[in-house]
Amino acid sequence: MGDVAKDLAAGTAGGAAQLICGHPFDTIKVKLQSQPAPLPGQVPKFSGAMDAVRQTLASEGPRGLYKGMGAPLATVAALNAVLFSVRGQIESFFRPYPGASLQVHQQVICGAGAGTAVSLLACPTELIKCRLQAQSALATSSSVGVAVKYGGPVDVAKHVLQSSGVKGLFKGLIPTLAREVPGNAVAFGTYELLKQQFAGGRDTSNLGRGSLIVAGGLAGAAFWLAVYPTDVIKSVIQVDDYKNPRFSGSIDAFRKIMASEGVKGLYKGFGPAIVRSVPANAACFLVYEITRSSLG
Repeated sequence: MGDVAKDLAAGTAGGAAQLICGHPFDTIKVKLQSQPAPLPGQVPKFSGAMDAVRQTLASEGPRGLYKGMGAPLATVAALNAVLFSVRGQIESFFRPYPGASLQVHQQVICGAGAGTAVSLLACPTELIKCRLQAQSALATSSSVGVAVKYGGPVDVAKHVLQSSGVKGLFKGLIPTLAREVPGNAVAFGTYELLKQQFAGGRDTSNLGRGSLIVAGGLAGAAFWLAVYPTDVIKSVIQVDDYKNPRFSGSIDAFRKIMASEGVKGLYKGFGPAIVRSVPANAACFLVYEITRSSLG
């Protein structure tokens, strides 16, 4: 079994674990990010993360927390194949011999390269997921194009293709790149740094599962700490109406969020994102390492 195939299998398993653990938190994050700023004298639809959870459960039941999971679940193999395979190929470029450990800065470069590649697949997947997750939060807004009740991921794709063609699926590609490239550079660099700290050197092959869980969880938190405002901009652009958009691009979205909500507007949903990132990424990295090791 070749290295690329091993990375594909291990990455798929890790991605599935990450998705199952983290999707409900991600749903709440997107709802908070995408709700419109209230008009003067009005209150926001959701007062916070717990209020978003309560309203979602009351109106949609537990299934509402897993809304939009079909799109990333259907593409988890492709996304993680690209992420871990590209990372693995860049790692092989740096290794002086097979199995050699890399330095932290080399893992940062590997993460950035993998993030660049995965953005092309992540953008349409995230767009479909976000539009499904956000539709209830936007149901009372003027964004009627988003407020339409989608039947599922395929229905979202059909609506987007009908209104904007294939290019519509890549709305938000620039902020997706701006999230994935530095985010994965920080995450993989942090993961390697912590593993080497726990191992007392560059040989991390004998680390226990507890160390891998901690390193993976903190690496996920580092990802969001590095790029969260970019993720907010990506989300509001991807749920924006195609025919009557509120934002002309990433810079315009940044300016309007700052003008209407200030810096705190760039951190809407930050709590659920951080809470999600630790267990979800701990599960992802742990399952990846176990699967990759079992394949030899």
